[in-house]
Amino acid sequence: MNTFDMLIQQFGPLLTLRDLSSLLQRSPDGLRISLSSSREVWATQINSTKIRIGRRVYFRTAGIAELIDQEFATKQI
Repeated sequence: MNTFDMLIQQFGPLLTLRDLSSLLQRSPDGLRISLSSSREVWATQINSTKIRIGRRVYFRTAGIAELIDQEFATKQI
């Protein structure tokens, strides 16, 4: 089972900010502030998976899984 399959099974196709914060082991408020004000590469990459449905903010599970896999692939080299 790969990262995408595990995340889909646990969260579904979209993650809420609370889901993403638990996955990254950060507080929801801390993650929200970091994503809105940070110019760091990781924040930009996560924000690229963001979608809005009405007033709600979600993150594409496929994009987050891809970012996680990329991060682990670069650390193994």
